[in-house]
Amino acid sequence: MTQMLPFINEQFNWPIWRMEIDDMSATLFVELRNSEDKKVAFGAISLLNGQVYFKDITTPERWLTGIEAAYDGTLLVHNYQSENGPVHKGLIAIDGTSGQTLWSNYTLAFDHLCINGPTVYNAQVQPPKLFLADIKTGGLLQAYQPVIDTPLNNHIVVPQMLPADLLKELTLPAEPYANTLHYLEHNSYRIVSLHTFFQEKLKQHLYIINSEGVIVYHDLLNSNIQKLQPEAFVVHKNNLIYIKERSALIVLNL
Repeated sequence: MTQMLPFINEQFNWPIWRMEIDDMSATLFVELRNSEDKKVAFGAISLLNGQVYFKDITTPERWLTGIEAAYDGTLLVHNYQSENGPVHKGLIAIDGTSGQTLWSNYTLAFDHLCINGPTVYNAQVQPPKLFLADIKTGGLLQAYQPVIDTPLNNHIVVPQMLPADLLKELTLPAEPYANTLHYLEHNSYRIVSLHTFFQEKLKQHLYIINSEGVIVYHDLLNSNIQKLQPEAFVVHKNNLIYIKERSALIVLNL
């Protein structure tokens, strides 16, 4: 059934908790979390040639940390103020190719990403005032100007969740569980993710169907899960990106 082959098929040691794509450098960053040992690591892969830049970069804070954003070949990570709260604390910038720490600042907090870089504020100053920061050095460049510093388009497209009845013309080898599926059209392909329930096991599948209605790719995303999973995949430009069995990153060129 499979006629397409993955461009990237990278297995990580820990579950992938979050992905972030830097559109400027075409780098995909992952946040890996080991809940048993309470450790976090970060990885980076080129979406241009599949090169793995790094897979196990850590920060001084080994657990209360996570991805904030990515811009111009640089990954921004944050700490948490406490284990029981969602409030972020501080910023650390990591070079997306070498994995080296470029700078850290534990008084700055991230607000959002704009076309000119990260917008930050001093968490110790109230009311907060936004500034544009240099992601390579952490220096504050100028006050945030909404007219100039417009939101950044990351070119990521997510599928729609639709009732399976709306797509009866699709010939699928499995019956969608709960009458729902995730669906997206890109170039000449129709991409479908659905769940099946058989012998007391819930599984999640991915299908790619060409313009002639032929399934050219199939993969089992999750083989034994307890509940319906959210977004199964995303498309960035011509890359279809998904996670298999929680810890494998798969990318196909469409």
